[in-house]
Amino acid sequence: MSEHPTSSYKGPERVFSGVQPTGNLHLGNYLGAIRKFVTLQQSHDCLFCVVDMHAITVWQDPARLRAQTLEIAAAYLAAGIDPEKSIIFNQSHVSAHAELAWIFNCVARMGWLNRMTQFKDKAGKDKERASAGLFVYPNLMSADILAYKATHVPVGDDQKQHLELARDTAAKFNNDFGCPDFFPLPEPLIKGAGARVMSLKDGTAKMSKSDPADNSRINMTDDADMIARKIKKAKTDPEPLPGDVEGLTGRPEADNLVGIYAALAGVEKEHVIADFGGQGFGVFKPALADLAVEKLSPITARMREIQGDEAHLEKVLKDGAGRADAIAAPIMREVKEIVGFLV
Repeated sequence: MSEHPTSSYKGPERVFSGVQPTGNLHLGNYLGAIRKFVTLQQSHDCLFCVVDMHAITVWQDPARLRAQTLEIAAAYLAAGIDPEKSIIFNQSHVSAHAELAWIFNCVARMGWLNRMTQFKDKAGKDKERASAGLFVYPNLMSADILAYKATHVPVGDDQKQHLELARDTAAKFNNDFGCPDFFPLPEPLIKGAGARVMSLKDGTAKMSKSDPADNSRINMTDDADMIARKIKKAKTDPEPLPGDVEGLTGRPEADNLVGIYAALAGVEKEHVIADFGGQGFGVFKPALADLAVEKLSPITARMREIQGDEAHLEKVLKDGAGRADAIAAPIMREVKEIVGFLV
């Protein structure tokens, strides 16, 4: 993998991102991704995908996968993503994702994929029994982005390596086929506050849909009482909050709760410490719970309302897929011509 591939791509700027329809949609998904999508649509042409093809790299119950695909779409809408302004769709509805992923399987190198740390994390010690899809899914992620010639991708720390692979794959394709300006080399959009929300039970582990402990996360479907209860039970340490942000070093649980408050309030951690420094968690946790309920309850209520109209959700996804395909289809035609396929 090259360290600094460069591109002279001159096409329009476009943002692509997606959320997997697996497990419980939680506060980390909202603060780290979905809320940022709402802001991005004000300044960029955006495609926001429900990446259902990524989901099946590990086994999924088909009925649950369909339901969770609709849940993600409902969350997009409830959070404020405008389907007229942005394109909302699910990955499997647009064939370009699978077609380009196969071509990228033949462009990317095994050594590149062997260095992907997420495969090692997800497959664990049982990698021989992992699906081939789990191993090559970074190539599908590259295809997700480049099927639309997306130039920018909002990513967290855990996805930066995959974006680097997308850049390298784009650069190698451009170089191999003598078309240096064809694919852009997508750039990361740094998400800022809330980009990495940690577990309420372990401040050193990311908040996760797959964590068996429901108290480790605030689900987007939790009611006000549940949110308050989970925050009250969140792991902390016996010391009061410090007088400055530097004092959060070495205190992962305190740092996480302060970070969540800052992200929900739209302020920096310094502002939170200025208000609560020196006070104990008996004061801070109720304030955090009140803020979380204030910010999340309207979205949860709107999600439930939207989920009650599956026909509307399916129409939003179908219409979005049509608009996405209108962008991807001519790009894929060019790709096939470049590769040497009959078109």
